[in-house]
Formats: sequence, structure tokens, C-alpha cells
Amino acid sequence: MVYESISFYTETILPGVNPGICGNSTSSGRNVSKTAVDVFLSSLSIATPKINGLYAAATTSVVGNDTSIAYAIAQCAETLTTDECKSCLEVAYASISICASNDVIDGRAIESGCFMRYSTIPFFRSNQITDIAPFLRDGGSSNKIAIIGGVVGVVGGLIVLLIVVLWWYCRSKRTMPGGSLYGATELQGSKDYNYNDLKKATNDFGDENKLGEGGFGDVYKATFDDEKVVAVKKLKVRHAGAKIGFENEIQLISQIRHRNLLGLLGWCIDGSNLLLVLEYMPNGSLDRFLWGERKGTLSWKIRYDIILGIARGLAHLHKEVHVRIVHRDIKSSNILLDDALQPKIADFGFARFQPEDQSHVITKFVGTLGYTAPEYVRYGILSDKVDTFSFGIVVLEIISGQMCTSQNLDGPSTEFLLEHAWKLYENQKVVMLVDETMDINPDEEKHVKKIIEIALLCTQSPASERPAMSEVVLMLSSEQSSVERHLTRPNLPYLNRRIHIGSS
Repeated sequence: MVYESISFYTETILPGVNPGICGNSTSSGRNVSKTAVDVFLSSLSIATPKINGLYAAATTSVVGNDTSIAYAIAQCAETLTTDECKSCLEVAYASISICASNDVIDGRAIESGCFMRYSTIPFFRSNQITDIAPFLRDGGSSNKIAIIGGVVGVVGGLIVLLIVVLWWYCRSKRTMPGGSLYGATELQGSKDYNYNDLKKATNDFGDENKLGEGGFGDVYKATFDDEKVVAVKKLKVRHAGAKIGFENEIQLISQIRHRNLLGLLGWCIDGSNLLLVLEYMPNGSLDRFLWGERKGTLSWKIRYDIILGIARGLAHLHKEVHVRIVHRDIKSSNILLDDALQPKIADFGFARFQPEDQSHVITKFVGTLGYTAPEYVRYGILSDKVDTFSFGIVVLEIISGQMCTSQNLDGPSTEFLLEHAWKLYENQKVVMLVDETMDINPDEEKHVKKIIEIALLCTQSPASERPAMSEVVLMLSSEQSSVERHLTRPNLPYLNRRIHIGSS
């Protein structure tokens, strides 16, 4: 049983939260064929979305040192579409196949919208079995597999009507030619790339062309025959939530055009290969300039321009798009720099819509601790003010040249960057935060102090104390020498945990 304060009827998976649950016993005594079980589970994940009721049970003969029977069921919530069920079961299959590959004789995978289980011990009646070969793509597998189909339950008419209305409303805003790509938006000005062309342009996705790693996959430099250079993000399909992250990025960045948001040029779907084609940023990510190989090369003017550009990009996401978009993972490694060192916000795999008539939503936490607002980490309270908090942290990193989770910033202190900045501000020593590689004159020093105050303003708690990003843009652009608002230091005990979390 599940209940939440927001609709989850079409939710499929919780990325990174539900790995496969493997039993304690292995098949060492019988040497059950791992390949046969894997094919069996794969076939079941393909067939189930095509069966009325989105439910199937199956058995197959598995030949090892002797012949045994494997039993499995797969089920999706009936509120899911066929494609959503398929996507969910693919993630469940990727999780549960780990159990089979380790010769474990039973395993299960539980996602928000689907469930899958297998065992070499019977757990349903044999008279419920029928053939699923007609439901298998390209004739299915050569194994003899049997299934049962049934209806999971009946949903009240009013709830069904509500779901249909919501589904129609969302799809009417987010349709795509042919209705493909998991219901993603129409890609204005974007194109469908050929997989072989991308493979050739990246030299078969060679390590020499690897630019870095994003939320769900690696990013490569691609050079076409006409010498056009792009970035290709290749998603890891077996990574839990990869297809959801792919859909998110397509839905979001296909709609928005802004000089401080990374532009989508196209996409590619080729079997299990999911790729995004993006603008190429020759200078890479911001963190390279703050504590990486290019540390110390940014003047204060360039750093300020980067700060202002990030603020403008976030203000556009929050206020100037037809829906409010919360990025949820603003950090220095997700800020890319073009050839003029102008910033572009990237990696929208975790981004989420926020209804205009709601101050916040309650959801599972995703993001990177150290950058994320305390109310979101602790209670799952998500609003655009979560991005405001993260922006404040990134500004402190830009000014200090230190990672937000760096310790020992001041002698024997074990403070993290935000705590360190607040202490310097309260002791009127905030100029000590400035990156030692950056030479600033007295006028620039006054300007830096003002920007630090704005950053601290963005990190206040509760969230209502933080300014909207549109206000931040105005403050950054103002000629005033200081921030004319009261600053309240937040309580941030969660910063003592130095971990990265990615879930949904």
C-alpha cells in the first residue's frame, strides 16, 4: 500500500533507490544456466506490457547439470501506459538480472510502477500457465515460455476520469511527432540523428573523445565530416532511471532557448542506445577553473559574469518558461563554459516541473549533498528556492576556489565552505574567503563582498527567506554596494555527511 500527497499514478521508477533484492541461496549444487534465466526474464519484460492487465506469470525449462524449472512473474500498475510499463520493467529486469548472473536461485525487483520476481521454487499454480510467444518481439526466444494474464484490480470511475484528464492535459502539452520517445515534447529545431553517424563522429565513443560524465551517462566530443563539433551524451541504459532521465532532458531542454542554458540539437534512439546531441562547450565545466587543471585563470570580472549568467539562466527556468522548472542539481560541474567563458546550465536529467499554483511539492530527494537546501534533504520539500540555495553555494565556490565539501579551510577547522563563509561574514572578515589566486583591487573587493552577501542571502533557511532568482539578477546588476536585507544564518547539520545521492 502506498499513499502520497501528490499523484503517483503514472510514476514508474525511483532511480537508484530500489536495487534488485537477491535471495541467500545459490544454484551451485545444480549449476542452473545463468544465460537461460537472463533470456527468460528479458522475454517476460518484453511480453508483459503487451498483455491485458499488464500482468504475466511464466515458467521455462532451464538446463544446467540437470534440468530444472524457473518461475517468474512481472506486473505493472494498470495506470501506466504500455510504453511506461515497458520502461519500468526494463529497469526492473536490469536490477533482477544481477541476481541471476550471480547464480542466485531467486530474486525480485520492486519499482514505483512495477514488480518482477523469479525463483526455481514454484510460487504460483501450474494450471495458470499459457504461451506468451505471440507477445514476444521478433518471434521471441527459442525457450518454451508460458504465462498467465489477468486483471490486477478495478479503479473507481472518478479516479479513472481524473487520471485520463491529467494524462490528456500533460500529453497535449508534451506531444511529439508519431507519439514516440516516451511521450516527450515536440523538439522544436532539433533533429533525429543516426546512431552510426554519431558512432563514427565519436570514433566509436573512444576514451580520447570523452569529455566527462553527466547525471546518467558519459559525454563525448563528436566531429562530423563537415567539421561541425557537438557533444553527445550517451545514457547508461542499465543505470536505474536512465530512460526517465533521458525523457526529462528531452522534455525540458527541447522547449527552452536561452543563452545561459545548454541547447539541445537533437537525439537518437537505436535499440537500447539513448543519446542526446548537445551544444559543444570548448572550455568544459566550471569546476576545472575553480580547483581543476585551470585553477587560477579566472579574473574577478569573468567570475562575476559567470555568476550573473547562471542567475539569468535559473531566472528563465523559474519564471520565463511557460511552466516553472526546478533543476534540482545545480553545481559547478553542471555549469559549462563556451569559447567566451560564458556559462550555460547543463544536465537536466533530474529537473522537475513545479505547478504555478503551488509553493512547493513533496518528492524524493535527488541531487548532491553540500549543494542542496536542508528542507529538501530532510523532508523532500521541493521548490524553486532549492535552486536558489544551490546557486548560493556555487557562488561561494566561484569566489573561494574551494569545493563546498572541502574541509580544513582555516587551519585546524573542520568546517565546510558554507559554514566557513558564514563565520567569516559574522566576524567581518569575509574578504578572507576570496581565492588566493585572484588579485583584486579595492573597488573589486567591495564588489566581491556584496556578491558574497547575496550568496549567503540565497542560502538562508527557511526557504521563504531566500530571494527568487529574478530578484537575485536585479541585486547582482544593482549599483548598490551592499545587500539591504537581513541575513539569517541557517542550521546545516546535514553538511557533515560527504556523500552524493541520486534518486527520484
